[in-house]
Amino acid sequence: MAANGARGVVVAVLAGAGRRLCLTLGALAEIEAGLGLEGLSGLAERMRTLSARDLLTVLSALLRGGGERALADELDRSGVDPREAAEAVAKAFAAAAG
Repeated sequence: MAANGARGVVVAVLAGAGRRLCLTLGALAEIEAGLGLEGLSGLAERMRTLSARDLLTVLSALLRGGGERALADELDRSGVDPREAAEAVAKAFAAAAG
């Protein structure tokens, strides 16, 4: 399992295993819909004040973007530590920003 900085793919340890995350266009659309946003203008502000539910939504979308559909679909039952989740989301967004 490898990161690919050119594509914005990062690897983060979640629930004891390395998992790929990527902010794809599909993941971005899923995040907008899941957070009830009408575009990207409110995303940065919303990311500063994520609830636990919001964090699940964002992390699930990023995992699907990285091809980790199984974990994304079971995330609420996976035992992922909240700090791990927050760090993984930050890492994926930083990679997407270049």
